[in-house]
Amino acid sequence: MIAFTYPGQGSQKEGMGSPWLEHPSWELVAEASDIAGRDLEHLLLRADTAELTETRNSQLATYVLSMVALDAVERTGIEPAFHAGHSLGEYSALTAAGVLSFAGGVQLVTERGDAMQAAADSSEGTMAAVLGLDDEQVDLACRRADGEVWVANYNSAGQVVIAGDEDGLAKAGELAKELGAKRVMPIKVGGAFHTPFMSPARDRLRKAIAETEFRDAHRAVFANVDAAPHEAADDWPGLLGAQLTSPVRWRQTLHALDESGTTVYLEIGPGTTLTGLVKRTLKGSNCLSVSSPADVDSLLENLSSARESAAVGEGESLYAVERLIVSPANGVFEPHPTVNPGTELQRGDAVGTVGATEVLSAFAGKVEGLLAMAGERVTTSQPLAWLRASSVGNP
Repeated sequence: MIAFTYPGQGSQKEGMGSPWLEHPSWELVAEASDIAGRDLEHLLLRADTAELTETRNSQLATYVLSMVALDAVERTGIEPAFHAGHSLGEYSALTAAGVLSFAGGVQLVTERGDAMQAAADSSEGTMAAVLGLDDEQVDLACRRADGEVWVANYNSAGQVVIAGDEDGLAKAGELAKELGAKRVMPIKVGGAFHTPFMSPARDRLRKAIAETEFRDAHRAVFANVDAAPHEAADDWPGLLGAQLTSPVRWRQTLHALDESGTTVYLEIGPGTTLTGLVKRTLKGSNCLSVSSPADVDSLLENLSSARESAAVGEGESLYAVERLIVSPANGVFEPHPTVNPGTELQRGDAVGTVGATEVLSAFAGKVEGLLAMAGERVTTSQPLAWLRASSVGNP
């Protein structure tokens, strides 16, 4: 079984959207810009490191690029068993699982970034990574410091992030070293995230959450707050509110995914931070990542290899050869008269039209069936046809 994972703030870098500029999924950037009232293309293509590192910018840019990458992955027909996201990435996971609409996700992430920026600007908070010490000992160091310092992220075995004010962080760091930590590394961020310092942001975000529609998940999403799977829409308003001032239980989430039968971990979005955390936490795990169109092109072949090495059952391997052709736009779908079940398509062949937009197959293979009827009004990324690829290695 595959788990889709989504990165959080800190994965951003200058020009990270450039590889996606000519990809059909890039259209989501313009849509997000309209919803947020922000120039996302500027952030993804031209913003310098200083601008992109600002919380209000990094969160929105990372979320939107994760959605671009997800859209590209969904076009291949690969489906996950579970979703999980690290901090900000939880919003990507909720959108991918259908709990949030894309518009709802953009609006919430925009408000979250602005609220956390304001909270960070009003307090002298920072963060540090404690390496080589187990979770309980790091928590003990924070308690013994008896100051404004808390555990913020349980990232992986031997990597725990603490946050608070400079005095509290310094004292907890010294105590952690006395308890056996190998290193305590400052993290250059503008706030003490996932601590009580974010209480003003939590109160502001709760108002936005109250105005947002939540739906039941298509696939379970493992939450940061309790490392447990959730499908019910009603669970998420409280979980998202609590997330801002609670530690991210990522190591616990990875163990929960493993115990639930996950065999392949696919990181979707900028960077490969989560891939590294999976490898350190679950030794010998199968990890893949998609941060560029080139990764999508090789994904199915790599996924097939990963499943073979994990000795995944026959039913799972079907995803390696099944692809979806999805709508590139909103409008009325009209299939090409020659496209029917059994039709052999080559990459670039016309499948039909959606409004004035031509639908071209991104894959070579045999049409197994149409998933939208002639004359049906469809939305962007809605599946139109089901394709069985000619070969696993031919995307």
